[in-house]
Amino acid sequence: MISTPRQTAFGAMAFLSMGVAGYAAFVYGLLPLGSLVHPDMQAAYNSHKVGIYAHVFGAMFALLLGSWQFSARIRASRPVLHRWMGRLYLGLGVLVGGIAGLYMAVHAFGGIIARTGFGVLAVLWLFTGLRAYSAIRSGDVASHRRWVVRNFALTFAAVTLRIWLPGAMASGIAFELAYPMIAWACWVPNLLIAELVFNRPRSAA
Repeated sequence: MISTPRQTAFGAMAFLSMGVAGYAAFVYGLLPLGSLVHPDMQAAYNSHKVGIYAHVFGAMFALLLGSWQFSARIRASRPVLHRWMGRLYLGLGVLVGGIAGLYMAVHAFGGIIARTGFGVLAVLWLFTGLRAYSAIRSGDVASHRRWVVRNFALTFAAVTLRIWLPGAMASGIAFELAYPMIAWACWVPNLLIAELVFNRPRSAA
């Protein structure tokens, strides 16, 4: 069977999402908190342990479940599983991770630019999750899917942040300069791609 470009893209997103989720589970589950972050960020991590752990493990849960929600095979053959995975994704992943992310945005390293970037991300993550849930509760499957695509694009910020950051460091950009920009770059392009590629109306055959 030949995969479509959309299927290939979702497959790549699933692979990267699970990779970053596994990385988070190892780093935050087995290593001392803040051991691999910039030294200037360690104080905030240690002062707000509940917030950072809730955000990290909520986002990790969302990454693990989110990409599988786009599987046509699961939706068709196991609709009950799809619905329960969706509830867990939105309830434990997006809701917990988003609220904790909004709290941690107030304490983010990088000044007002970084705090605003991460704060807007958290608000939009929660908002798109609410719209996705409201749409499916009202039976609007098409709208639900569009909002889920937007929501997962924001979930995927956990992946793109970890692509942008080492890229910036390898380019010689100072962390203090790069981090506030990445607070926006990790999610704004994701939303644009979600709209232009995945939420674009399909041409009639």
